[in-house]
Amino acid sequence: MAKSSSEPFEVGCPCCNAVLKVDPETKAVISHVAAVKPKTFNDFEAAAKAMREQEGRKESIFRQAVDAQKNNASLLEKKFQEAVKKAKETPDEGRPLRDFDLD
Repeated sequence: MAKSSSEPFEVGCPCCNAVLKVDPETKAVISHVAAVKPKTFNDFEAAAKAMREQEGRKESIFRQAVDAQKNNASLLEKKFQEAVKKAKETPDEGRPLRDFDLD
């Protein structure tokens, strides 16, 4: 069996792309270098514009949720009436026949 090197080696993290330096003897992380994150926006004006657009989208989604909630009671009532109507049309046949009841 070959003798292992005592030099630390570098490993890339698959999740965050950070670089870890690991000591092979102790199997411990010696150093950590975080991955460089690119800037989201190049200038303040672009960031402000994106925030305004995001606020508009949030407001639209909120309005849709409020409208859906207002109509929720009538929708549930319609579903209930349909279920009652269906239950009246199909008579109760009693307990369903199971496979082991036939033995």
